This record gives sequence, C-alpha cells and structure tokens, in this order.
Amino acid sequence: MVCSLDQTKKQRISLTMTGKTDQQQGTASSPRLRLNLRQLEVFVATAREGSTRAAADRIARSQSAASSALADLESSVGVQLFDRLGRRLVLNENGRALLPKAQALLDQAAEVEALFSGEHAAPLRVAASFTIGEYLLPERVSTWTALHPQSQVHLHIANTHDVIEAVAGFDVDVGFIEGPQTHPDLVVRPWREDELVIVAAPGHELAGRIATHRQLSQATWVLREHGSGTRQVTDAWLIQNLEQVHVGFELGSTEAIKRVVASGTGLACLSRYTVAQALEDGHLVELRTRLPAGMRRLATVMHRDKLLGRATADFLRHCGAVVPRPSTSR
Repeated sequence: MVCSLDQTKKQRISLTMTGKTDQQQGTASSPRLRLNLRQLEVFVATAREGSTRAAADRIARSQSAASSALADLESSVGVQLFDRLGRRLVLNENGRALLPKAQALLDQAAEVEALFSGEHAAPLRVAASFTIGEYLLPERVSTWTALHPQSQVHLHIANTHDVIEAVAGFDVDVGFIEGPQTHPDLVVRPWREDELVIVAAPGHELAGRIATHRQLSQATWVLREHGSGTRQVTDAWLIQNLEQVHVGFELGSTEAIKRVVASGTGLACLSRYTVAQALEDGHLVELRTRLPAGMRRLATVMHRDKLLGRATADFLRHCGAVVPRPSTSR
C-alpha cells in the first residue's frame, strides 16, 4: 500500500506520542539516567561544608549553580536530602543513605579520568594520628612517591578522634589510628603493634633506678591531650596499675612533651617509635619499672561503604596493611 507523505508524518508522530519503541515492544529497555556527576559533586560538597555557599567555594562553582544543581538532584530523586536549620544544611536520613554511594561514584569517575593521563590514580587522601603521621608514615609516603612519581598523597595529621571523623565524613580515603576507637560506619583493621614506654630526663631523680609504683603515683606526668589515641591508652594503662596519676601538663604535641620532660619536668608515657631517637641521643632515658608491658595495636580505618580505589589498595599494601576484599554487593 502506498501512503502519502502527510500520512507517513502522522504515523511517525503517533508512534512518538505513545513513547513506545521497537526495543520496548520486544524487551524491557534501560531507564533513562536522571542524575549527573555535577549534581553529586555539589551534594557531597554540601554534606561536608553545611551550605551551598561553602560547597560552591570548595568545588569552584558559583553559589547559584550549586543551589540549582542541588535542587535538581532532590527533584530527580524525589526526596529532600537535607534538613534546613537556619542557613545550615544538615543531612537527613535520605542524604545519609545517598552520601556513600555518591562519594563512590565520584571516586570512580576520578579514576576514569586518570586512566589515560599517565597518573597512577586520583590523589590519595590519607589521615593519620600524630604518632603514626609524624613517625611512621613519612618514610613510607616518601618511598611511595619515589615509586609512583605521578601519584600524589595528601596526608592530614590530627588526633585519633579527628581522624575517625574525617574517615566517617568521607573527607579522606583511609585513616591510620592508634587508639581503640570504634564507629558504627567504619571498619577498623589491625596494622601493627606499638609499645608504651615511660621516659624522663637523664638527671631525673628516678633515672637509673627501678621506679616503684608509689614513686610513679607521686610523680608529675606530662601527657597528651584528651582525644589523642596515646592519651586514651596511657590513661587505661597507668590508672590500671597506679593508685593515682598526677597530670601536671596536657600538651597537643609529642615533640613538646619530649622537650618539657627533657628539661627535667615530670615523666612522660609515649610510643617507643616517638622516643627512639631521643633515647639514642641521650636526651631522654627510659625508666625501669615493675609495671606490665604497655602494648597497643595500631590500626587502619575505612568507611564500610567506601569503594576501595586502586591507588588506596596499593598504598595499603605498600604500608604492610591488610587490604579488604571487594564487596560482592557492589
């Protein structure tokens, strides 16, 4: 049968209006994607910063563009992702469910962009507590950089509490901690062991003798601040074995503690890693005591919903850490 040109146009229009295609008539077609990476980038940045203005600064966008992208995202998924508290945006249950998925997609996109750029992968974001970040990781990061010149490592050093928060908030890819911390969204894996030692100035009255429990209980102690993994373990060890612990100074830096103690003021309880050089140089001495050995376990920490990238996995192996197996649910 011969159809006129007008009839053909009408038939085509009719088919278009029904929304059906040959593929839909045979097998089910894939749904059209309504999300894009720019929307997810704005969402993640807003979740971290608490406002679209701060998020726009973080990702180099205008505030209007960021606000529009966030509005489009919420419209696409059909739910609110934030609770509006004054000028602040706080993730609600919907936003908390989306955050790990969005971050994983952005991480994958960054790796895709780096596939043909000659880089190993996207820059590594690592957080470490002070003992690990200042005494254990620098050499490993230096070696890693020598082996992978194109792979950057952004190392953030903070106390254990802040490292936990950075990993939980997806601000970093992996954390290294020294305290027995837990968090419902994180997976903590043993890394290596460390020993706590009691040190003093060479001229301290307890140097060169075996310090008794009573002498240690009466001494003045120079300790790390609360929130530090070292402080948490130190408190547990000393309080368990001494009648009392008289804290004369609380300092946020291990180097500051060593300097104060080396001047003859009090005793310190620190990681052997942090005092090894000072003991060798003679600036500090290790006290002999009858206390049981103070051992602790250093650990790596990752978000349980974090997609492990190639660079992160390789860096963990480089540091001698356990690399988790990929989840079958992903």
